[in-house]
Amino acid sequence: MAKKSKIAANERRKAVVLRYAERRAALKEIIRTGAPQERDQAMRELARQPRDASATRVRNRDSVDGRPRGHLTKFGLSRVRFREMAHRGELPGITKASW
Repeated sequence: MAKKSKIAANERRKAVVLRYAERRAALKEIIRTGAPQERDQAMRELARQPRDASATRVRNRDSVDGRPRGHLTKFGLSRVRFREMAHRGELPGITKASW
């Protein structure tokens, strides 16, 4: 189980990313296609935004207990939790392989 404060901080980051996503996309488009003067201004404005506005700051965590490592994106679980739930038969369509 991850610390509650780490899970809460990650949730705050997700909210900040959503709040700034549209503006960041517009600035990045200006940086990609704009004139040199517009590009410089857009880069400065992008740098002034909060660090947590960047989507790369959000950590993938287990949806059940918040474990940050071994995250399986398709299921939203960590490898440990995935294995436990699969053995208990709580994940439809998942069977243990043997060959």
